Amino acid sequence: MGIFGKGRRSREEKAEEIVGQIAEGKGFYGRMTKAFVGGQDFAAIQQSIAGHRSAGEVQQLLAAGAPTVPAVVVSIADTGRLVNYDPVVDLVVRPSGPTQDQLTLRTLVSKLQIPRAGDQVLLLPDPANPGGFLYAGLA
Repeated sequence: MGIFGKGRRSREEKAEEIVGQIAEGKGFYGRMTKAFVGGQDFAAIQQSIAGHRSAGEVQQLLAAGAPTVPAVVVSIADTGRLVNYDPVVDLVVRPSGPTQDQLTLRTLVSKLQIPRAGDQVLLLPDPANPGGFLYAGLA
């Protein structure tokens, strides 16, 4: 870091670093958050961060032209959690294809486009979890 601001990080980069520490439970911010909020609430915070990150990852994959898999919603259940006022839900979906079984996804959905049983949705193969899928929205 230089005297006159060379090498300074933006506020967004600093915030992303802090969020990363909290999500991993490491570093000053991660340890302090865990100490102040307790184990159960800290786990809820980590799940919210993971949901928010997966939503951002889905948008990047869609923009890059990743192939999608159509699926039908079998059921939906509210978890009681919100991220930026959007609900986190448990979706049970059946991907298209003769050999696909039902999948349960815990995902963030837009409060303006909450899927219902019988709706067609799109899934993306999860690059971080081979064989897993990410929710990509209504078809």
